[in-house]
Amino acid sequence: MNRIFAITARHCSWLLCLNAILLAAAYYSYASVAKVWTANTQMILPAQTTNLDASLGTLGSLRNSNPSFSDQVNPLKVQASILTSDVLMEKVLASDPEKEKFNRLSNYKGLFKVAPQEQSTIISLAVNGSSPEIARQRSLILIQAYENRLNELRQTNSQARQKFSQQELDKAKQALSQAQLRLTRFKQSSGQVNTEEQTKGIVTTMNALISARAQALAQSQASVNRAKALSTRLSLAPKEAINSLGLGENQNFQFIRTKLSEVDASLVQKRANFTDEHPQVRSLLTQREQLQRQLQQYVVQATQGEGKVDTGVSGQAQGRALLIQQMILAESDGIAQQKQAQLLDKQIASLNATLQSLPGSQAQIQELQRQVEVTEGVYKGLVAQVQQYNINAFDAYPNVQLLDGPQVDSKPISPKLSFMVINALMASVIGSIALILLLESRNPLLSPKDLQAFKFPIVVGIPKLKPWKTKLDWGNETEVEFQRLASAVSLQPLENRRLLVTSAAASEGKTTVSIGLACALVDLGFRVLVVDGDFRQAELSRSLGYTKQSNVNNLQVIHPNLDLLPAISNQGKIVEWVRRGRFEKTLADVELAGNYDYVIIDSAPVGLTSETALMATVISNVLFVIRPNTSYKNSVNESLEQLSQHNAHVLGLVVNSLETGAKSYPYRFSAPLVKI
Repeated sequence: MNRIFAITARHCSWLLCLNAILLAAAYYSYASVAKVWTANTQMILPAQTTNLDASLGTLGSLRNSNPSFSDQVNPLKVQASILTSDVLMEKVLASDPEKEKFNRLSNYKGLFKVAPQEQSTIISLAVNGSSPEIARQRSLILIQAYENRLNELRQTNSQARQKFSQQELDKAKQALSQAQLRLTRFKQSSGQVNTEEQTKGIVTTMNALISARAQALAQSQASVNRAKALSTRLSLAPKEAINSLGLGENQNFQFIRTKLSEVDASLVQKRANFTDEHPQVRSLLTQREQLQRQLQQYVVQATQGEGKVDTGVSGQAQGRALLIQQMILAESDGIAQQKQAQLLDKQIASLNATLQSLPGSQAQIQELQRQVEVTEGVYKGLVAQVQQYNINAFDAYPNVQLLDGPQVDSKPISPKLSFMVINALMASVIGSIALILLLESRNPLLSPKDLQAFKFPIVVGIPKLKPWKTKLDWGNETEVEFQRLASAVSLQPLENRRLLVTSAAASEGKTTVSIGLACALVDLGFRVLVVDGDFRQAELSRSLGYTKQSNVNNLQVIHPNLDLLPAISNQGKIVEWVRRGRFEKTLADVELAGNYDYVIIDSAPVGLTSETALMATVISNVLFVIRPNTSYKNSVNESLEQLSQHNAHVLGLVVNSLETGAKSYPYRFSAPLVKI
């Protein structure tokens, strides 16, 4: 957890900048997004009235109480499709008060939401607008245009159906007139009427058979007419419709067709970003061409090289597929009724042969009367069918009633402040994490695994210290750790008894380690000289009470057996001063005069200056200081590599400010080492 806090604090400026940008963007979005109001309307679909009961005379009656919609067709969805159709929306857009704002009809259709309610006959309509009045006015325009569109569809539907029945109706009327005329003329010429029971029974039986035959023919004709109507509506011959349905049920064809739609969608997205010469676009074009060839092969197989086929028919019983099934069923019914009529013809012919033995005039009268009744029944049946077309038109496109008028809430539905705040918070969290990961990947914090490649004779951890105030003072536990470090250093064979204390960057505690190590060596009985080798900052001199402004270049006594050589004032270039040996000469003169056991040089960070690496050539023994959650991996590795290139011997690694839960053990009982 401390590492996470350290990484976050390290990049706090970048995080603040990022979150400030996100906050400004969220505020700008909220302030610039146009407000939207919604007008809500409800319409109700009335109950269907498809009942028909027409008397056909001797042929019986024609009844139809079935709903005009099949179980697979939802009338609410049909009305929803009409409400959102391009034809209706174009009329609404033409009367819209803000029509100049919409260049494309698809964008305008996005303002309208039609939702049929399940388990009811109610359609909910939501219309968006830039103001409450615009939303309400737009709803009223849509409702008026919808009512007009329903009237147009009813008229078109009724006229299309009547067009195919009018010729048959005229023929039936003419046949009825001719039958009535023949009966009247024969009665006038013969002056006879059939009164015999035998003749009546035979004629009755024949009438029944002939009625059944006529009814079969009428039903056959009605089925044929229906099949023709559906064929015209579908623009497909029966065989072509069957081929289309078979193609729609072909799973491979539907799969390739779906795949082609996906490729077309991907192609539109890629073309928005790339040209047609781009490899991705060319690959999609090739895929689309292959899929189109496969679809064409299926079409050729379905048509067998003759006729046409509707590739838009699906394998499910809905839409055009349902109409094709109805057409095939109507054609099959017509053929079946025709065969039944042929069987009845044989029976009628047999009875007619028997009737021939009866007096010719009586039989002729009965026959003529039967023809009149049959033709009259056929005529009435066709008239009833024409009336049924008008009823079906209202069933298919009912007069939808307005349940609730347009109601507009005083508050806009968008933009939603809570939604934008949540998005901004999510963007802040995700963006901050991504930014931290990006910045940390460039120069991450140092971890123990990063130092596994290096071998250090001495590795010591120093607990976290309190900040320095006006005197050298640290806790008992700290002295114990410095004594361990001093003991480990005293056991190492140091060349010239010199030890360079440095780090990769500033604020890693090298000055604290230098002072603590020096005091611990004094406690072990050694005479120690501490040298401020940071000529720019002079942190060691300031910690012990000497500043660069004091202009002190002479040796200072800090404590018995502990002396300080402050940062040497230098008017020239520091690097040149070190490289020419002046620093080494000064150090040698002081060592000769003081007869020190150890010389500890607190240098500048390796990664921030170049003179520290030059000092390492003079003082080959280096004590490298790192700090958890502060030292950077790249800086430490580069500093150790630079020291290695200058033939420095990294004697030990000091982990400064190490978190520890161990209890301290009293070690020093005397007063603080020195007071300044």
